[in-house]
Amino acid sequence: MSALDLVRPDLRDFGGYASARRTLAHGAIWLNANESPTASPVDASGGLHRYPEPQPAALRAALAALYGVPVEALMVTRGSDEGIDLLVRALCRAGIDGVAIATPCFGMYAVSARIQGAPLMDAPLRDADGAWTLDADAIDRAVEAGVRLVFLCSPGNPTGQAVPLATIASLAERLRGRAVLVVDEAYAEFSAAGSALSLLPAHPELVVLRTLSKAHALAGARIGALVGAPELVTLLRNLSAPYPIAAPSAALALAALAPAQRAATRTRCAAIVLARDRLATMLAVLPGVRFVYPSDANFLLVRFDDAQSAFDALLGAGVVVRDMRAMRGLGDALRITIGSADENAAVLAALGAPA
Repeated sequence: MSALDLVRPDLRDFGGYASARRTLAHGAIWLNANESPTASPVDASGGLHRYPEPQPAALRAALAALYGVPVEALMVTRGSDEGIDLLVRALCRAGIDGVAIATPCFGMYAVSARIQGAPLMDAPLRDADGAWTLDADAIDRAVEAGVRLVFLCSPGNPTGQAVPLATIASLAERLRGRAVLVVDEAYAEFSAAGSALSLLPAHPELVVLRTLSKAHALAGARIGALVGAPELVTLLRNLSAPYPIAAPSAALALAALAPAQRAATRTRCAAIVLARDRLATMLAVLPGVRFVYPSDANFLLVRFDDAQSAFDALLGAGVVVRDMRAMRGLGDALRITIGSADENAAVLAALGAPA
């Protein structure tokens, strides 16, 4: 079965907007896109008066090499958010085809489902002895009830814990022919759990999302990647905006994927992992800290005896953390990103660590 068989029937042969940069015509004088003939005086590069490539070929090839996948299986996206949105729009008919999530998880899955009018079903993670585990039976029941798209976050946000590859493979097999399984790996570079990219050859209805926002320190550039079956990638490209990737962002991303920069990224990630584990150990012994979850990401999920007081103390010290208390099952929790050494010290000081 092809992943296209799970796409909305009305979109399976949709060709999208034929932008000026998708033309097969070639020439020296480009007068087909109503662009300015001259550059703006504020444009240091001198090329921004022209529309960019919808899918920058050099960047696409570099990302495919980074993730070890065929270039035709990869689409460059505006962060992971665009991939999430395109998948929901492509697979879910409003009011008919549902989206399944496993809370607590990244909030954009539910946002995209609501915007599309797709029914949202939750198969909450189980929290036992500090470990979050997937309820595969609940996901299976959701698919039986009409879910077409299942989102997993691994490592999880905000849980910080990775889903074992064997669990992902087993779930993908259970959902074969019934739903597309999407594994959001925004924090994969901080984890030793292994990537679901390795499962793609055996599971054509599996999609993996990656991003340069976290480990590669390019959150402001908004560059991500969606990896899946080539026929699904082609269709999603047809659904995307005519020129989704800004030329300056593409240039920055390509520079960040040069060998020396990739080595720097690995060094940076290793330092963050060390700082994460050190901060977790020091937080765990502070008064008022109930529990610090083990993390495979660049943040920690922490439960407090009085989360409001902890939040206020941090804010009073100028430290802004993520308040998770509105999320199901996390009424006493805050999420703390791993910062610089000074920033991590400020967190500890605000929460009462001895000087």
